[in-house]
Amino acid sequence: MIAFLSGRVAARGIGTAVIEVGGVGMTAQCTPATLAALRVGEPATLATSLVVREDSLTLYGFADDDERDVFERVQTAGGVGPRLALAMLAVHTPDALRQAVAAEDTAALTRVPGIGKKGAQRIVLELRDKLGAPTGAPGTADGTADTAAPAAAAPWRPQVVSGLVNLGWSARDAEAAADAVAPQADERPDVAVLLRSALRSLSRA
Repeated sequence: MIAFLSGRVAARGIGTAVIEVGGVGMTAQCTPATLAALRVGEPATLATSLVVREDSLTLYGFADDDERDVFERVQTAGGVGPRLALAMLAVHTPDALRQAVAAEDTAALTRVPGIGKKGAQRIVLELRDKLGAPTGAPGTADGTADTAAPAAAAPWRPQVVSGLVNLGWSARDAEAAADAVAPQADERPDVAVLLRSALRSLSRA
């Protein structure tokens, strides 16, 4: 298993980052919040999870070990694969997911694209004893605050739009959601917070 990557950020795209390790470029699928903290040309360390399939080897990268551990544990629930697990962490912080499961807050879980009411109920039932108790760190199930990555240096809007498109929303819907959260942005917008607000806006629509 590849537990982490540590090296120079060679590239950053929609949903992926390339970390140069010993002259080899390793591609990792990441949440928008994790990507927002990476700077091309600068050193970075990602906790990683390697998903092995018959026809592919896919590496997923995370801001820290806790995020990686939650990613792996939520996949023990029926119907939750790596892409859906990544989407869950794009919408909610690890502690917010713990809070949602502990409180049986299916409404919070259905904000994740791809999770319906029955799926949320199954996730609560199957993960109740696997995620552990909320740590009390900032970050609620409704996304009103979080512990996600710091604000990106680049303009926030392209990152929010690309993050939404990567999660399956159309470009038109993504742009509309970005318009909806624009008033929240200030001189140093937190891309992760804005992304979660945009997802809530889309869920309400």
